[in-house]
Order: sequence, then structure tokens, then C-alpha cells
Amino acid sequence: MLDTLITSKTRIKLLLKFFLNSNSSAYLRSLEYEFGESTNGIRVELNRFEKAGLLQTSVKGNKKMFRANIMHPMFNDIQNLLKKYIGIDQIIDKVINRLGKIRQVYITGAFASGKNSKIIDLLIITDDIDRNYLSSLVEKTEKLIKRHIRYAIMNDKELNAFIKQNNELLLIWAQQ
Repeated sequence: MLDTLITSKTRIKLLLKFFLNSNSSAYLRSLEYEFGESTNGIRVELNRFEKAGLLQTSVKGNKKMFRANIMHPMFNDIQNLLKKYIGIDQIIDKVINRLGKIRQVYITGAFASGKNSKIIDLLIITDDIDRNYLSSLVEKTEKLIKRHIRYAIMNDKELNAFIKQNNELLLIWAQQ
């Protein structure tokens, strides 16, 4: 759907990189390496986003760093659009909300660092869950969003150990 509205693959990659996880920051050469594209195309899109106020910049050494402007009036709308594009809204609606007894759900892996992937890695924080029911819900949702969902189930203690080893976590749901 998003590729129909936005025909520039580079623009979609940049949106995912900066707006899916608003803590992401990068500089031009790192994006060249990550995207496997020339700096010219990336620079043009970065300049457009910066001019529109969607990206903020800072200087770190000799590098111009880019990150999402979370104060931009359209930030939340763009982020929600990307979550729908990936299928996060469906995962929450069709899986998480139906399980109960879940405290938090995180995305890890490629999407947590703002990279597109056919696999969504979930980290589900709970002490008690019906694994068979979870498996059936995940299987149905995978067909709906046309992405594979991998999940790990952890308790709070295991989460704390995981956080110490991995800094790429994106909270997508928390118990109210």
C-alpha cells in the first residue's frame, strides 16, 4: 500500500528508519552502507525531509546526524501510517488484545532499528500465556499482514537481561 503512495524506495526506507523508531539517528554514509544505495539519492531525500521540518540535524564530530523531528505536527500520523504498513496495528488487534495477561510487547530485530523486513520479531512480556492459542493467532495474523512473525516470551527478569545485551527494542504495547 505505502509503495503505491510513495514511489521512491529510498524515501520509504528513510521513513521507516527515522519514524518507526524515533530514537534512530544516522548520518549519510551510514545510510549509504545500510541501504546499499548511492549517497546522491539519499542526500536528496534527506534534504527534502529536513526542509519540510520532518528531520532534525545535529553535528557529531565531522558527521551531520539526522533524526526524526518528533515535534512535527505530522510525526504521529506518519508513525501510525508506518505501523499500519508493517502490520503492527493488526498484531495488536488480532493477537495481543486477545491474549490477556500480557504486560508489554516489544519489536526487536530489523524493524526496531528501522529496517524493512518480511519478519517481525516480537518480544512478549508475561508470566502466563496459552502458547497454543498464541501460535494459532500468530498464524492467522501472518496471512493477513503477509509477513512472518517470530516471537519470544519472557518474564520481567529475562527482559532486564535481554535489555542489557540488546539496545534495539521498540515498545509497541503496554498494559494500561
